[in-house]
Amino acid sequence: MNQQEGFSVADGDGIDRWRERIDAVDRKIVDLLNERSRYALEIGARKSRLGLAIYDPAREEEIVKQAIVANEGPLEDSAIRRLFERILDESRRLERTAAGPAPSPQKGDA
Repeated sequence: MNQQEGFSVADGDGIDRWRERIDAVDRKIVDLLNERSRYALEIGARKSRLGLAIYDPAREEEIVKQAIVANEGPLEDSAIRRLFERILDESRRLERTAAGPAPSPQKGDA
């Protein structure tokens, strides 16, 4: 019998228990992503007031590097990079939402 942390993966009960754990982790991930998103909305509003660009490639690379440094596996660093790039894409989208529409060019501006 194959066991890990007291749960048998050879029978349905063991698999169901592991799936319940995954479901609980997924809920935590969603909560954390939403918390992060609220922060991104705040940052977007502040950037708008300060006239700062939403996209900051140096900051995004710093975030990805920090995540890779924190990675202890089993995910490969390349997987962490892909996941964080997607998270950052969504954060940028939210920041743009918080910043509001870009100002329209005035007549004579070009």
